[in-house]
Amino acid sequence: MALINLLTKKQIEVLQSYLNDDWKYLILNGAVRAGKTVIDNYLFLLELKRIKQLAEREKEPHPQYILAGYSSNSIYTNVISSIENQFGIVMKTDRHGHYHLFGIDIVPAYTGSVRGIGAIRGMTSYGAYINEASLATHEVFQEIVQRCSVGSARIICDTNPDIPTHWLKTDYIDNHDPKARIKAFSFTIDDNTFLSKDYVESLKAATPRGMFYDRSILGQWVTGDGIVYQDFNKDTMVIPRNRVPDGLDYYVGVDWGYEHPNPIILLGDDKDGNTYVLEDYTQKHKFINYWVKIAQNLQTRFGRNLIFYADSARPDNVNEFQANDINCINANKNVLPGIECVAKKMREGKFFIVDTAAEGLLDEIYQYAWDEKTGEPLKENEVRHNDRLDALRYAIYSRNVKGGFVPWT
Repeated sequence: MALINLLTKKQIEVLQSYLNDDWKYLILNGAVRAGKTVIDNYLFLLELKRIKQLAEREKEPHPQYILAGYSSNSIYTNVISSIENQFGIVMKTDRHGHYHLFGIDIVPAYTGSVRGIGAIRGMTSYGAYINEASLATHEVFQEIVQRCSVGSARIICDTNPDIPTHWLKTDYIDNHDPKARIKAFSFTIDDNTFLSKDYVESLKAATPRGMFYDRSILGQWVTGDGIVYQDFNKDTMVIPRNRVPDGLDYYVGVDWGYEHPNPIILLGDDKDGNTYVLEDYTQKHKFINYWVKIAQNLQTRFGRNLIFYADSARPDNVNEFQANDINCINANKNVLPGIECVAKKMREGKFFIVDTAAEGLLDEIYQYAWDEKTGEPLKENEVRHNDRLDALRYAIYSRNVKGGFVPWT
């Protein structure tokens, strides 16, 4: 079978570079679903075979290799499971949590925090494969580089874009010093010609405009520009109460406050995935007993199983809710994925605010802007407030993120 039937043109370009060019670092960056990890998984297997031959020549009985990712789950999902599906190769861990293939001891390293250094500190590696490299802490990335000290060791990376000042972009991707021996390839979603046209068009249409589109679809290292929720449309998304359907799946977002506002936001989803912001309870200078009564009232109206997704920064308040038999759990507070989740609903026309709950939210939405230096929203002291939007994000993202979604019953 011809190679063009198995790989995209961009993947073949990467493979040819792997086979023919002199490189120390091979970095694939760009859009989601563009085929970066697929070709990197193949190169990973080629590297293991190359290292096996090298170790045999050097009479090294126990060659080691670093397989790095943000977490154990991301390594398994993006690499191990994908290799099993692509090539039918089953990789099991030993009692140390290491994988073994082609006679190579593959040592997982977790790049999400400096604790990930522990697994590889002191080892001598024949190379590394770093998945989701832009999510790695700089310290862990540097430790991986330093561990790859065998003369012919090489490092393969793949990543989605981040801010243009990210160290991976400035120190590696944009480093054209021949002595650094860095080969970098940028992908757009259109490079993956194996994706169906319908899927690509749908993904493009559903991806929020601005930074999310530029990164996820075009593969660009950009910061945000202007307001965060560019797809919000007051004319179509603020609705009267009589347009809210019956039988919603209700849940609540909570952002604790005292000197700054403390919102409790009631939301509901219908069976078509539309989200409705129904009620806004936001006050300052109220103690926890006040909020317990608000929550108990909502439970009386919408059922004792009503979930309150709350800010984990105040465990005492979460504990107080739970002590009063309120179904309160810590929200998933991941900022950018959470914002993207909310923005995607707006982009798809599946986000609505009841007019009686709109005033405070509209005030925050129109102020919620990107910080061009950090690539994240402006801090609260740089705008008037964003407490309602935080509560909204906690609820919607926690409800939709893997492991936090409660199926429709």
